[in-house]
This record gives sequence, structure tokens and C-alpha cells, in this order.
Amino acid sequence: MELVDYIIEYESGTLTDKDTLEFFAKLIKSGDAWTLQGCYGRTAKTLIDNGLISNEGVINWDSYNELKGV
Repeated sequence: MELVDYIIEYESGTLTDKDTLEFFAKLIKSGDAWTLQGCYGRTAKTLIDNGLISNEGVINWDSYNELKGV
């Protein structure tokens, strides 16, 4: 899926939690999280601060599963 497709689905509220995490991981990895409008950077920072995604854009699936109760 292209970045624009992710943005449209994210803003439409149709991404799953897993898809959202993958979307933000891609934004962080590419640096786009810091150049798009502010809500993207703030959300990316929150995901990093909560240990779900590293500063390099790597998803911590253990934290995600723990949060989801898996």
C-alpha cells in the first residue's frame, strides 16, 4: 500500500490497530512522521514513548501483544 493510501485509510478510521502500527513504523522509518502535519509526529512520538515502535521504526510486537492481552 502506498503512503497516500495509508493516510486516507488512517484518516477515515478504517485501519486496524496492527495496520496503524505498521503505518506509523513506516512513517518513522522514512522520516515522514516528522514532516507531515503535527498529529502524525505527535502520534509517532507517543508510540515511541510507549515502547511500541523504536526510534528507527521497528515495531515491538511483544509490547503490542501485551497491550492487546495476547
